[in-house]
Amino acid sequence: MFEWFANTLRQYPEIAIFLSLALGYYFGSFTYKGLGLGAVTATLIAAVIIGQLGIEVAGPLKPFFFLMFLFAVGYGVGPQFVRGIAKDGLPQAIFAVIVCVFCLLGAYLAAIFAGYDVGSAAGLYAGSQTISASMGLATDAINRLGLPAEQTRNLLDAMPVAYAVTYIFGTIGSAVIIALIGPALLGIDLETACRKYEESHGGKKAVGGPGTAWHQFELRAYRVRKDGQIAGKTVIEAERLLPEQRIYLQRIRRGDEVMDATSDTVIQEGDIVSTVGRREILVGLIGTAAEEVDDRELLAVQTEGVDVYVTSKEADGRTLAELAQTPWARGVFLRKITRGATATDIPILPDTQINRGDILTLVGRIQDVTRATKALGYPDRATDVADVMFIGAAISIGALLGALVYNIGGVPLTLSTSGGALIAGLFFGWLRSVRPMFGRIPSPTVWFMNSVGLNVFIAIVGIASGPKFIAGLQQLGFGLFLWGIFATTLPLVLAMYVGKYLFRFDDAILLGAVSGARTTTASLGMVNDRAKSQIPGLGYTVTYAVGNTLLTIWGMVIIILLT
Repeated sequence: MFEWFANTLRQYPEIAIFLSLALGYYFGSFTYKGLGLGAVTATLIAAVIIGQLGIEVAGPLKPFFFLMFLFAVGYGVGPQFVRGIAKDGLPQAIFAVIVCVFCLLGAYLAAIFAGYDVGSAAGLYAGSQTISASMGLATDAINRLGLPAEQTRNLLDAMPVAYAVTYIFGTIGSAVIIALIGPALLGIDLETACRKYEESHGGKKAVGGPGTAWHQFELRAYRVRKDGQIAGKTVIEAERLLPEQRIYLQRIRRGDEVMDATSDTVIQEGDIVSTVGRREILVGLIGTAAEEVDDRELLAVQTEGVDVYVTSKEADGRTLAELAQTPWARGVFLRKITRGATATDIPILPDTQINRGDILTLVGRIQDVTRATKALGYPDRATDVADVMFIGAAISIGALLGALVYNIGGVPLTLSTSGGALIAGLFFGWLRSVRPMFGRIPSPTVWFMNSVGLNVFIAIVGIASGPKFIAGLQQLGFGLFLWGIFATTLPLVLAMYVGKYLFRFDDAILLGAVSGARTTTASLGMVNDRAKSQIPGLGYTVTYAVGNTLLTIWGMVIIILLT
């Protein structure tokens, strides 16, 4: 029975790939306190085990999925990458570049001192920095060295061995160093720092919300008394009585007539006005001084919540407090801000800046939300259809440009098709954020291209290197694990001190910036848990975009440095 199974996998290697994915995603889903192997490492281990059967995977399947993955990476981080390089995220972008240099330096020094070959060095770098994508560019670079086929094969086989040995501490160790050791080293009280940050930026915590019986925003009706403060005033004058609270009058009942409340409508005594705003203001302030009326017809307004993809140049870089004063913001409330390829939730504070590429969840009357949507960008409505023409054309353009070879001083230089696909993703991802009429790729599709694209590549690498994996592990030994600890720890410690004392980042966002520059989502989750706040995420998105790009490219650079 086993012989039949083994022969079948040898005859149909595609089954071996799917089996590696199944086992990898299953075992990679197990976590303890947010930490686990993850799908990539679990898929590699599963593929190595299956690869012991001597399975050969031929054809362009590996580069096809890897190009798809790299394009998805660039597409997701493009808006934040361009913003970080070109605009007010520049300090965070420069910080991320410095951290990426530290990461490259740590792996380079470990490889030099330990005397590892370029294949083992590339794997040590990828594992210790948990940047699996770099192995694809390192593979391209090794293939271009012009070495004998057997030597090239040995180098490529050594790479996943070193990656698997160093990845575990790269993941767990980085989270522990940033979230647990970092605050102690720097003398930071995360919870206090985040609370002070929120208070200084006009924010406060609120319980309840969507999915609970408590709602942050409500619509209620009140009768205007004879001596009422708003009697005889226009709607806009009445609303300005509470300028800090964003209270809006939306409809008025006058006798048997129900009318919309326009800015110049004069309010009369005896009117019943429907008022929208934060629950605590309607209940605790207005409700104690006015007679509340249960007027079903007046309150039966059509409302909606819409995700809006921000593309407006006028809104880009402006704070929520500034945007709240614009005419189109009247009657519209903000429930959520989502930013970046990792869909990081950004705290809603008066000083929070809105960026192109952000997704804002707006709530309010349909006509008010529609007006705000037109001013901000385009509705990001759910769809299952991806613009495959755009995906194919963009990857083709990037890969063709990357395939060009430039001879500078007799030295051939090229981005490779992999680097070209990544750059294409960055450009077209940014272009989509300012010109969203084309290039729609739904989030589930981006996830598939990103996660499955990488893991198919990793599965093929593991299957191919399986027969030599055990021998390579015995040869490299426990010392590789220790050098991986060195390569993981050194850049993170340097990054935390540089961020605090050179860039002087606020303590509340410092560790989020370090997590982003090292592209370790696990550590951001632990930092947020310790801080009991989402504030550290403000330092994560720009640094993640820059770090994810450079750390991937370093897979090619470390080969160049060591040859």
